[in-house]
Amino acid sequence: MVDSADFDGFYADARDRLLHQCYALTGDLPASQAAVRDAFVAAWHHWRKVARTGDPERWARPVAWAHAHRRSGARVFHRDRSDDPDIAATLEALGKLSFVQRRVLVLSTLTRNSLEELAREAGLTREAAERELQTATATFTLHRGAEPGMVRLYLDRLRQRLGDVTWPRVTIVRRQGTARRRGYTLAGVAAVVALVIGSGAAVGYDGHAHPTLAHEKEALVPTPVLRSEAPPPPPELDADDLLAADQLKRLAPAVHWRVAGTTKNLDGDGLVLPCQQSRFADPQATGALVRSYSPARKRSPYEAFQLTELSRTAQVAKRTFQTSVGWYAGCPADRVQLVSTRAVDGVGDQATLLVLRGWARPASTMVVGVARTGQVTTTVLSDGPGNGRLSPQAVSARASLLAAAVNGLCGSPGAGTCASPPTLRVRPPYPVGLVPGMLSGVDLPPVTGVDSSWVGTDPKKALVNTAATQCDGTDFNGRPFGDAWTRTFLFPEEKLPDTFGLTETVGTTSPKAGAAFVEALRKRMSSCEDRNLGTKVTKVADRRTSDGELAVWRVAAEVSDQRTVTYQMGIVRSGSAIAQVGFTPTQGVTMSAGDFLALVERAQQRLPALPKPGKTASGG
Repeated sequence: MVDSADFDGFYADARDRLLHQCYALTGDLPASQAAVRDAFVAAWHHWRKVARTGDPERWARPVAWAHAHRRSGARVFHRDRSDDPDIAATLEALGKLSFVQRRVLVLSTLTRNSLEELAREAGLTREAAERELQTATATFTLHRGAEPGMVRLYLDRLRQRLGDVTWPRVTIVRRQGTARRRGYTLAGVAAVVALVIGSGAAVGYDGHAHPTLAHEKEALVPTPVLRSEAPPPPPELDADDLLAADQLKRLAPAVHWRVAGTTKNLDGDGLVLPCQQSRFADPQATGALVRSYSPARKRSPYEAFQLTELSRTAQVAKRTFQTSVGWYAGCPADRVQLVSTRAVDGVGDQATLLVLRGWARPASTMVVGVARTGQVTTTVLSDGPGNGRLSPQAVSARASLLAAAVNGLCGSPGAGTCASPPTLRVRPPYPVGLVPGMLSGVDLPPVTGVDSSWVGTDPKKALVNTAATQCDGTDFNGRPFGDAWTRTFLFPEEKLPDTFGLTETVGTTSPKAGAAFVEALRKRMSSCEDRNLGTKVTKVADRRTSDGELAVWRVAAEVSDQRTVTYQMGIVRSGSAIAQVGFTPTQGVTMSAGDFLALVERAQQRLPALPKPGKTASGG
């Protein structure tokens, strides 16, 4: 039995130093972190031998460096625009060195090696090591604009870039190393069996070798049979790999979390998380765990969940990821609105973060992170008070929690890439609905005076365009459009006038014809007051880009001496696709100007997913 205590101490003590060295060597933080993890997995695999060396770090360092160099590949000294200028300048100068020069410079400044040890580890003679070190120092200081005595200081400052790195627990690293050791053992047994079979004896199940005719005489003597171990059981999820309660503190520093329960989600209907649409995203998953978290203080408005599924293959897990994302991108829950969608780079093999707001009273903010690492898909959901507006720091904290969830899982069987510090970028919403490219119920904001949920009619051919106002009279039926669709959203549970509703009409044409179509609408809106007495037209927004445009108006029309109705209308184009959105309010049931503008912006974000003319949209 191998004593793990020494290895655990080695892992805690040396991992940051090795990461610092690998980062200086390659300038690639994700590759460096993965390489250091691989080195510790290999160290546990060979721990009996490594422990006897008396210096495990000296054994692990060349392994980590080799992995980092191989993993970084063409990305060596790939620039991260978020880097501090001081760090970027240091990396820039290191990038001017050859790999051998960087190697000896890092060995000289970031390890305790003597010159003889440095030369031996670099595979150089002492004279060659001195020469390379002198060249490396001179080249670095020239490009960094520094004195030779400042080299160690500049390389030490690279540590600042490593502060947000999270590491998998040592038990995960040991488990992965043990699995690797077993894999090598099975491979060795299989090779011996193949050698025996190749010598002319077929292995049987009766304890003897069955001879061929050529070896009949030799087979009179029973031959020992080598049997391989039974195939390893399929990988399983371990509850120890899920997020611990104290890791949720980054969501709300004042909240003390506890684990409320962890199950395989086999009881009841299995719908544990908000917006979840089936028990599992992968019905054939080989394992699943769901953990719920709650604040220690009772009646707190916060809650959180982690749902993790293990698929049979990484390819199946990609579909699991898409299904999981789809639950929230098209959340069917009442009075829930999708606020934003972000890609999360550097976390596992795929990751995304969605922010939703619940506009039932009291209002709430739900943040959902979904990530895949190899065959494992995990969803981390937090829900608490708010209006859907989060500070950049709060969004980053949620992304960091998703990264921590992936790092907890990435050392387990079936898992893939771990997480480095996440990078967030805004992306278009995932296509949902019967006609991808059109607004869906999850896009719609609340209105005043109504507590029920929006309900949309099924999309239909746009023979009539009820999104148009009396000012523009826009028609999507016929040229220049191919297919055009329209749908209306209402509150059927409320007793509202037939005139109330929100309508979107979409169509596709050529970019040139689309631009001309929008420009003609603009002209009709600008002349509306001259053509319609008692009408006041206010331009709310007007934007143009090389491949799209957006314009929003507010139209106040006198319907009688005592009554004026204010309509809101927007038109957007994205390439060859156009959408018009119109909202007709009624007394006491209105939408804020900011919410309507955001809705028109969402319509433009969805347009690229609109089916091309002649193609039938599929459900979703």
